Amino acid sequence: MGFTRSVGISASEDRLGKLIQERLRPGADKESIDRRIWNLFGEEWCVMFTDLSGFSRGVAEFGIIHFLQIIYESQRILIPIIENHEGILLKTEGDSLLVIFRKVDRALEAAVAMQMALHLYNVDRDETEKVLLCVGLGFGKVLRIGDADAFGAEVNAASKLGEDSAKPWEILVTEAVQAAGAPPAGVAFLPTDMEVPGGGKVFRVEYALDGSSTRPAGGTIVPPRPKVLHSPPTARDLKHR
Repeated sequence: MGFTRSVGISASEDRLGKLIQERLRPGADKESIDRRIWNLFGEEWCVMFTDLSGFSRGVAEFGIIHFLQIIYESQRILIPIIENHEGILLKTEGDSLLVIFRKVDRALEAAVAMQMALHLYNVDRDETEKVLLCVGLGFGKVLRIGDADAFGAEVNAASKLGEDSAKPWEILVTEAVQAAGAPPAGVAFLPTDMEVPGGGKVFRVEYALDGSSTRPAGGTIVPPRPKVLHSPPTARDLKHR
């Protein structure tokens, strides 16, 4: 299995590299080559970028080993949720994750489930030990290069939202995500005054916990059709549910 995966990624990257080299030649028909690249690698995906809040600032204060622990814990909690929602983790970069989903609703459900899991994880933990997640979502046609990477305007927009714009507990989405269809039960889109290059208008996802979470096989946490609130619950709120 490991050998098959390696060959698949290498073949995609090799083919793309050859086409890019061909595109660089004097007199190359760039439009024709671009069509070939999109025909080979163009696919429609919902793209998720996640980021942990305060990482760089915290490293300076508490040291890198402390935050290696935070990264480890975040991945231990979040990756099973991603897998349970049919997401594909393409890569990790420091405290960030790049994930793709075929269906927008599954990506939204996963994002809420991830935030919910961290709400529960953070209850009664010291402030320095809490895992604070920021999420950005984009949707559209992207260039997927095997299971190694993805490129495109919506990828860039999701990265900008997840890594630069979203605050702790926030899920920000592009216009294409909002327009893709009715959101899952218990989720609503709130317009913002922001716009993101390549993604148009930005919407904030409203969600909340209702205290009746379920734990399916594997121990991952899935949201149970939460009520919509304007802010995440506090540790005090969770204690009294």
